[in-house]
Amino acid sequence: MARYTGPRTRISRRFGTPIFGPSKYLERRQYGPGVHGPKSRRKFTDYGLGLIEKQKLRYYYGLMERQFRNVYERALKRRGVTGETMLQILETRLDSVVFHLGFAATRPSARQLVTHGHIKVNGRKVNVPSYALKGNDVVEVKDSSVSRQMATRNLEMAASRAVPDWLSLNRDAFKGTVVRIPTRDEIQPLANEQAVVEFYSR
Repeated sequence: MARYTGPRTRISRRFGTPIFGPSKYLERRQYGPGVHGPKSRRKFTDYGLGLIEKQKLRYYYGLMERQFRNVYERALKRRGVTGETMLQILETRLDSVVFHLGFAATRPSARQLVTHGHIKVNGRKVNVPSYALKGNDVVEVKDSSVSRQMATRNLEMAASRAVPDWLSLNRDAFKGTVVRIPTRDEIQPLANEQAVVEFYSR
């Protein structure tokens, strides 16, 4: 399925949030892109605000619209708060967990690592980035020189990035475990998930 491959800083400037990670360019120009620059004054309706919040999360997790809508539909069928459940589904995707463990430097590279067959779950190769992980699932890098070299390089790059409390990492064994499903406070999303739920429930 297609992925967004356009200019990332432009998207971050549009929403005023470092969606794809820190950017010095974004720090210098904290206003939307376009010829009007900081003079632009736009007023948004409730629908427009909900759309913005939805797009933030969609770009952040690298999903297309149909995929993101499916996540909402799945969350709607489960017990609990729909917005929190939706975030938990997004965070426990295999590509998200690979990124959080530090096996990949970015979410797109985590997705690529999975699709190219470098990741195993509970001892079995899984090449589906959206694979839903559960508590006690073990994620590991395949025991091959190429896979381990990439993981080692990425772990070094991610050394300053803390592993979430709901995950445990064994760097020497290139393994990580989903200790439990994260809570809303542990996820700290960059968008208002309740506005996303209201947007889809119209």
